[in-house]
Amino acid sequence: MADTNFDLIVLGGGPGGYVAAIRAAQLGMKTAVVEREHLGGICLNWGCIPTKALLRSSEIYHLLHRLDEFGFSAKEISFDPRKIVARSRAVSKRLSDGVGFLMKKNKITVIDGKGALNGAGKLKVTKDGKAVADLTAKHIILATGARARTLPGLEPDGKLIWTYKEAMVPEAFPKSLLVIGSGAIGIEFASFYRTMGTDVTVVEVLDRVLPVEDAEISAFAHKAFEKQGMKILTGAKVAALKPGKSNVKATIEAGGKSNEETFDRVILAVGITGNVEGIGLEGSKIKAEKGHIVVDEWLRTGEPGVYAIGDVVGPPWLAHKAMHEGVICVEKIAGQSNVHPLDVTRIPGCTYCTPQIASVGLTEAAAKAAGRTVKVGRFPFIGNGKAIALGEDQGLIKTVFDAETGELLGAHMVGAEVTELIQGYTIAKNLETTEAELMHTIFPHPTLSEMMHESVLDAYGQMLHM
Repeated sequence: MADTNFDLIVLGGGPGGYVAAIRAAQLGMKTAVVEREHLGGICLNWGCIPTKALLRSSEIYHLLHRLDEFGFSAKEISFDPRKIVARSRAVSKRLSDGVGFLMKKNKITVIDGKGALNGAGKLKVTKDGKAVADLTAKHIILATGARARTLPGLEPDGKLIWTYKEAMVPEAFPKSLLVIGSGAIGIEFASFYRTMGTDVTVVEVLDRVLPVEDAEISAFAHKAFEKQGMKILTGAKVAALKPGKSNVKATIEAGGKSNEETFDRVILAVGITGNVEGIGLEGSKIKAEKGHIVVDEWLRTGEPGVYAIGDVVGPPWLAHKAMHEGVICVEKIAGQSNVHPLDVTRIPGCTYCTPQIASVGLTEAAAKAAGRTVKVGRFPFIGNGKAIALGEDQGLIKTVFDAETGELLGAHMVGAEVTELIQGYTIAKNLETTEAELMHTIFPHPTLSEMMHESVLDAYGQMLHM
């Protein structure tokens, strides 16, 4: 390479990394991104984006089976798994190529290879074991992301026992599927495969599905999933997996009993762990705990001039959190005066299953555990005209307020399009809105968003439409 000295080098071209690089370039920094696989990282290539493309196909398939309800009829509805997967991959490629365009537009140098710290302000890049470049920079951001976590005795083999990668590119849909873990990743795959006709069993070691969500929302979703035909086992665990020629025998422990069941395929969705290996942390002052890099509020590691953002620094493992951290980190490096540390209570979370789940802020239980006296409001989809017109009248919106100050502590939703609705509450939290401002806000009619208003009104005994 002709030029190896930069103001900022970002190791990893995922959502956090490429956004950090763009913001740095905007602020006049000479910037490079080192990426070993694909620009866009896991999110664009094997996570957020391709799964949403798959789920869109399943939504359409679901609607096709409800045609009579809307006055239509069709015969011999079928699908081609290869075309569904091909569309998903094409969507990912389009967006990954788009990130490449953004790099060129912002004059960011992109280096194809695996990077590792190599002393103060230095990064060594290799490709297939061969040296590519020795780079130097005053600032280095580690944005190496994370990978699927495995459990002893339940290791994926890529054929019968899948991680999210294999689950996204099936050659055919299995007749039966075991999903281990009911977080966002597990439930999204469970929802997709169930809608496409697979018999799905979900095993969750904790006492409820979607355990990070509000308990009331979790319970609502659980009933909806079972109504769709999912078998859900909570407070249970998979003790062993025995792959055969074409299926897997799973030993499932639940309710004090142990049973052996056979499935065509298994998806392991038990969380993720940061990519902290092989990036030169050894010999530096950077600390890694429980598979994640330790940083302060400004994303600084223990090594001067080295920062870390995104999944590699720990939960919540969300692309939009990584992007925001990238901007915070770069703006702090640049000496911007209006930079604020990340407030995790203002990060929305979305799960794109059917029905959708979305939330921001504290759950009711967490608010009470923090010593808050709360006012809670609820409004069901069945009381909303737009939801009924859409044929999507099953859902719930819940809001949690501080009873003394009126502060919006949290909002929790389950139902159609709530992953879009949640941003209204996210903005409200960022503006430190109280119940008064929300009550006096005019919501358009007829919309699903009216339920947000009604939920707020309900918290204060003023609900109008139920």
